Amino acid sequence: MSCCARTCLRDGLAREMTQKLYLVRHAAVDVPTGVCYGRSDVGLAGPVEQQARWLKSELPREVPVFTSPLSRCLLLAEALITTHGALIIDARLAEMNFGDWEMQRFDDIPRQQIDAWAADPFGFRAPGGESGDQVMARVQVSLSEILAIGTDAIIVSHGGPLRAICGSLLGLPRETWLAQEMALGSLTILTRDAERWCCTGVARMQG
Repeated sequence: MSCCARTCLRDGLAREMTQKLYLVRHAAVDVPTGVCYGRSDVGLAGPVEQQARWLKSELPREVPVFTSPLSRCLLLAEALITTHGALIIDARLAEMNFGDWEMQRFDDIPRQQIDAWAADPFGFRAPGGESGDQVMARVQVSLSEILAIGTDAIIVSHGGPLRAICGSLLGLPRETWLAQEMALGSLTILTRDAERWCCTGVARMQG
């Protein structure tokens, strides 16, 4: 489900907009299908310039760019700041640390661990890693600081953190957060009016 599917249409956004967040997910990575790569600093499958060129036509200028320090996000953010605002690297926007699962094939991870994660995606923690609750907590602290600036902002991050941002700001039930569509290479726009946050746009790089 897109994070826009259940929001915004109720009010038509007739009131004055006060703040926008532009949520950018990095493009596809150079990792075989079926491999867990969360916090691992893996490379992109293609050149970052294609996504950066598309985003420059979609994003506002002179707004701060907040990014995960992982290279699949950082390289994109660095390409954007040539025409956009200041770059802020924030480790709290990194993807989940899967600990011993990192760079392992999911088929090689003990089945009981996978089942435990599926049963409790927020509370379960892979050996040596962090839980979904821990990810959400650090992302929320980062988000509160970004919002306190009071200006529009661009956030370049990963599927987990971006779903947490969307789910929390849009007031969605937490059990639905991980089901939100947040495609690789996509842009999601959240807009705050006088009363609430709404999803006002979703776009995805073609090709």
